[in-house]
Amino acid sequence: MCPLCTFGPVYFTTLITTGRVILRQWKDGDLAPFAAMNADAAVREFFPGLLTKDESDASARGAQSKIVQRGFGLFAAELRDTGEFIGFIGLDRMDFVIPGVPQPAVEIGWRLARAHWGKGLATEGARAVVQFGFGTLHLEEIVAITVPANIRSRRVMEKIGMMHVPELDFDHPRIPAGHPLRRHVLYVLKNPVRCA
Repeated sequence: MCPLCTFGPVYFTTLITTGRVILRQWKDGDLAPFAAMNADAAVREFFPGLLTKDESDASARGAQSKIVQRGFGLFAAELRDTGEFIGFIGLDRMDFVIPGVPQPAVEIGWRLARAHWGKGLATEGARAVVQFGFGTLHLEEIVAITVPANIRSRRVMEKIGMMHVPELDFDHPRIPAGHPLRRHVLYVLKNPVRCA
């Protein structure tokens, strides 16, 4: 396995940019719009509940800290043309084990404010994050998870080349038994150039 696959620090000193999106470290000005997103029932439709302002701030600070420590994480996303914060797109090391998935697993994820849905921004940013994960971090594979009913996210996963692996679908360990959101599907994208 290559050194970066062990998650040593890879300092995130440059921005990830696409035609319309900049992915960057979090800043204080992101907290208020991020909290508004996390208080939107549509944005949180496939999560167990809404987040309070304190919970949302803690989530952003956690993402910020992981980027400092690891050189990657769930990057704040802004529009190139306006600088408007629109959510996050990035990679996160999973902190629980999914049976059958090589460890440590790295998940790609995104969450955008509702005003920015349906414009291809999540797909555009996610493609750039995959390039970063494989080209810079030399990850062997990237996974994504969601609930079966989250068709919007599943379409993004498929558009960036991920494949659903039904035999690896699982019950999320942090969601109680019997909860309608407990069952999750798992998608995988493998690096075409494997770590040696």
